[in-house]
Amino acid sequence: MTLRSTFAEATTRWRPTNPYVLDAALAALTLFAVSLQWIFPDEGDDPLTWQGWLLGAATAVPLIWRRRAPCAVACAVSVATPAQALYHAPPPDVMYGGMVVLYTMAAQARPWQRRLMLTGWMIGVVVTMQHQTHKEPFEYAFHLMGLVAAYALGMLARVQRAYTAELEDRARRLERERAADTARARAEERARIARDMHDILAHAVSLMVVQAEAGPVVVRKDPDRAEATFGTIASTGRDAMAQLRRILGVLKEELPEGGTGSPRLPQPGVTALPELVRQVGRSTGLRAELRTSGEPRPLSSDTEVAAYRVVQEALTNTLKHARASRALVELDWADDHVSLTVTDDGRGPSAGPGGHGLIGIRERAAACGGSAETGEAPGGGFRVAVRLPVATQRERALG
Repeated sequence: MTLRSTFAEATTRWRPTNPYVLDAALAALTLFAVSLQWIFPDEGDDPLTWQGWLLGAATAVPLIWRRRAPCAVACAVSVATPAQALYHAPPPDVMYGGMVVLYTMAAQARPWQRRLMLTGWMIGVVVTMQHQTHKEPFEYAFHLMGLVAAYALGMLARVQRAYTAELEDRARRLERERAADTARARAEERARIARDMHDILAHAVSLMVVQAEAGPVVVRKDPDRAEATFGTIASTGRDAMAQLRRILGVLKEELPEGGTGSPRLPQPGVTALPELVRQVGRSTGLRAELRTSGEPRPLSSDTEVAAYRVVQEALTNTLKHARASRALVELDWADDHVSLTVTDDGRGPSAGPGGHGLIGIRERAAACGGSAETGEAPGGGFRVAVRLPVATQRERALG
C-alpha cells in the first residue's frame, strides 16, 4: 500500500460526519494564527486594538460555513481582509483566511466563480500592498505565491475527489456487471443441465418403452430373446441413472479448502457415437448406421458433449415420433468444422411438434458457436443437420 493511499484511507476513516466540526476547528486555528502578531507584536508594529481584532475575527469566523456557503464566505473574507490591512491594527503578515477561501473556491465552486475570486484576490493584494508602510518587494511575491499555492491545492483536491468518485462508480459498475455475468452463467448452466437431463431421460425412456412394448410378444415366441430384451432395459436404466447421478453430483459439488474441485466423471463425446448407434440398433430393431468421413479434428469438451447429445436426441426423436425403419448418422470432418447429420425414413416433420428436443439441439449448437437445421429430408423422412466448429474455430465463433 502506498503512502498516498494510506493517507487517503486514514483521512476518510477519521473524517467527522458533521462538516461543521472540522470547519469550526479550522476557523479557530485561523483566528489564533491571525492573532499571534497582535499578541506578540514585532518592534515597530501598531498596537493591538479591539477594532483590529474584530476585523481579524471577520477573516476567520466565516470559515465555519465555508463548505455550506463557499461564495458568501469568500465574499465576507474578501471584504474583511483588505479592511484589516488598511486599518493598520496591524495589517496581517499572512492572509490565512484568504488562502482558505481560495482553496475552498477552487475545490467546490464553479469555474467562473473560482477564477473570478482568484483574479480579485491577486489584484486586491497588489492594491492593498500599496497602502502599507515599510513594504518590501519580496512581500508581493510572498503573498501572491501563497494565494496561487492555496488555489492549486484546491484544484488538486477537486481532481482527486473526481478521480475517487470515478473509481467508486467504476467499482459499482463492475460489481453490477459481475452480478449480471454470474446470473447469466447460472441461467446458462441451468439450461445446460435441463438439456442434459431431457436428453438422457428421453433417450433412455424411449429405448425402454420400445423394448417393453415388444416384451410380451417376445416372451411367448422367443424366451431367450425376451431375457436379452429385459436385460437391455435394465442396462439402459442403469446407464441413465449413472448419467443422472453425474449431473446431480456436479450440482452438489463443493470445493474443498484447497480450491480445486473433485474430479468429474468424463462426459460422452464423439468417440462414444459408434456405441450409441449400436445400442439403438440392438435395442430397438431400428437399422441405425454411422458413416464417418474426413480426418478427425480436436474438439473442446463442451463441443464433444454437444455432438453426442445432438445425435442422441435426433435418434430419440426418430424412435418416438418418426416410426422409421432406418436411420443414418453421418459424421463429416472438415478443416474448420465437423458436420453431423441424422436422417431417417419416417414420417418426416409431420411426426410431431419440435418440442424441447429440437429446441435443445439448436441451443446446444449455438452455445458451441455452431448452427443447426431441422426439416424434411430429400426423398422423405426427417433430417437433423448440425455444424460445430473445431477447437480453434470455436474460439473465433464465440468471439
